[in-house]
Amino acid sequence: MTIKIGDKLPNATFRMVTPDGPKPVTTQEYFAGRKIVLFGLPGAFTPTCHKNHLPGFIADEAKFKAKGIDAIAMTSVNDHHVLAVWAKATGAEGHIDFLADGAADFAKAAGLDYDASPGGMGIRSRRYSALIEDGVVKQLNIEEAPGKADLSSAAHILAQI
Repeated sequence: MTIKIGDKLPNATFRMVTPDGPKPVTTQEYFAGRKIVLFGLPGAFTPTCHKNHLPGFIADEAKFKAKGIDAIAMTSVNDHHVLAVWAKATGAEGHIDFLADGAADFAKAAGLDYDASPGGMGIRSRRYSALIEDGVVKQLNIEEAPGKADLSSAAHILAQI
């Protein structure tokens, strides 16, 4: 079942990309006591994710912080090595927290996974954006089509805060 507004995030462990290498962090640890914008996407370096989705969150970082957001985080079903390279390549390093969900544990537990096997990509995260306060979903915007980044865009969730 897909999470919804008012739900607590499911327990899962990410591999957070840090300057010192990957750091295991649970949803409880990462989101506790903080107001975080989380966005999920199908994959690093994929066209819509790379050109349309991630850039808006980087560009609007100051606007999110001005609205009281403690951190902006992204997750995808990629390993931490890929996400570390993507963070550097996009200039997001130090601005967006990259949470690797390599085995799709979080995506599956949250009901935000989908099977992209017909396109050769296996199980992936759906594209979404969410406002999370102390581990509870306050806003959730899930795209219906994987190639779109409208409802899940930085501008859309920024207007909801």
